[in-house]
Amino acid sequence: MRPLPTLPLRACTTGRWEPLLGAVAAVLVVSALVAAFHLPPLGWLAGLGYTAVGGAVLTVALRRTGAPLGPAGRVTLTRAALIAGVTALVAAAFLGDVPTAALVALAALALTLDAADGYVARRTRTASSFGARFDMETDAYLVLVLSVHVSTLLGPWVLAIGAMRYAFGAAALVAPWLGGPLPDRYTRKVVAATQGVVLVTVSTEILPAPAATAATALALAALLWSFGRDVLLLRRVRRSSPPAARRRSRAAS
Repeated sequence: MRPLPTLPLRACTTGRWEPLLGAVAAVLVVSALVAAFHLPPLGWLAGLGYTAVGGAVLTVALRRTGAPLGPAGRVTLTRAALIAGVTALVAAAFLGDVPTAALVALAALALTLDAADGYVARRTRTASSFGARFDMETDAYLVLVLSVHVSTLLGPWVLAIGAMRYAFGAAALVAPWLGGPLPDRYTRKVVAATQGVVLVTVSTEILPAPAATAATALALAALLWSFGRDVLLLRRVRRSSPPAARRRSRAAS
């Protein structure tokens, strides 16, 4: 993803209390689900584990970059709290039935707010590379959790949808040229958004099995095409770069 320029921030503070408030909100969401639906320990442990790890990573990232979370980041933090509930429900589903309506409602709300944080960033002129990365990683984790859930309905092949982003990141550690900047493309955003929509729809279990399988397979095919196109573009950029730059890239790997 191409980094966004960090713009002057308005009405933003650099308070480091925001990750803590996000963690408290996530704990409240998980606690409400445990109380309402008597989730097994695996459920609330997964939800709280995600909250602890996510909160720690966010706190460290804020300290290292010195970036404020900003209004849009707070929307993303709200989404992260909802995703803690999704995590708890998906984990609990391995030990028994969970309320599908609650899982779908939380996931759908998190997806809906995905459009809101970008709008808020533009309206408040607080778009930043940090906010874009926070949003992207939150999206990727939600898709991963939903793919785990849908894999129990359709088969383990669905896990490829959630694993794709992380596999690409791991590959960039071995081949740094894969971590190069990419042009901002609308089709990439559409394909990424489609993954969550399809996975939530299939999670409702209202589609016949053949239709659910076909929709999920098409979403995976679109994702493979999108990542494949980006890899080919990055490869062309690498080949057209000066030899010295290629040597530095190999040395970095």
